[in-house]
Amino acid sequence: MLRRALALALLLPALLLSGCARGPAEQELTRYEASFLDVFDTVTTIVGYAPSEQEFEDTVREIKQQLEEYHQLFDIYNDYPGLNNLKTLNDSAGESPVELDQRLLDFLEFCKQIYEDTAGSVNVAMGSVLSIWHEARERGINDPAAATLPDMAELEAAVEHTSIQCLKIDRESGTAYLDDPQASLDVGAVAKGYALEMVCQTAPEGLLISVGGNVKATGAKPDGSSWVVGLQDPDGGTGEYLHTVYCTGSSVVTSGDYQRYYTVDGVRYHHIIDPDTLMPAGRWRSVT
Repeated sequence: MLRRALALALLLPALLLSGCARGPAEQELTRYEASFLDVFDTVTTIVGYAPSEQEFEDTVREIKQQLEEYHQLFDIYNDYPGLNNLKTLNDSAGESPVELDQRLLDFLEFCKQIYEDTAGSVNVAMGSVLSIWHEARERGINDPAAATLPDMAELEAAVEHTSIQCLKIDRESGTAYLDDPQASLDVGAVAKGYALEMVCQTAPEGLLISVGGNVKATGAKPDGSSWVVGLQDPDGGTGEYLHTVYCTGSSVVTSGDYQRYYTVDGVRYHHIIDPDTLMPAGRWRSVT
């Protein structure tokens, strides 16, 4: 069972029908699509039907703003003026509790619950290990000729600081705290999907929203038909699909080994790390 699926999983291309449709009130609606790159370091695409372009743009603007807020809250790399986020929490490990936004506290409680529900298979406290792999991968991508694997002794030392129990949440004071000074959180396995689900709770019905490998339909198309999502062939090119999935109010989430990787001595090493071996997992090419 995979224990980790990091950020920047594959973008699921949506096989979408174009043209017009009529809703329950027989109002003519036009299909619109918008894409942007501002959140979670990946492409977000929103597709839907609306009476006018302006109405669709207003919807996109609201969804984008909410996604940007979650992006900033969940960011482990960047600071934002006047905002305590996950980077703030990581930077304060072993020092003092950090007052956090209610949405971030909700998310951290969700992460702890997911750890329990999956018997530890999803552990956001793996940051100390994942940061070593991230740095090695970035070096390898920037200078392929000098690409190397992380030192196993360094990884084994880091894994000693990955207990989810080091994350303390105090709802009464509105704070969280990492009591291990060498611990850090990396929420790439769950951040995009969680943020998308939260935003879609208040989004209009009848949209298809894709944030990287996370696709959510907020309802059927106006004519009652399903949205169609293509599942990419890991061994094929863009636009080559193994399956298609029909959805009206569900999510389709995929992570694979074929878009986020680097090469060392002719061998590809992807971004999904198995904490049992501290190496990229080799069980499957792609999981949806």
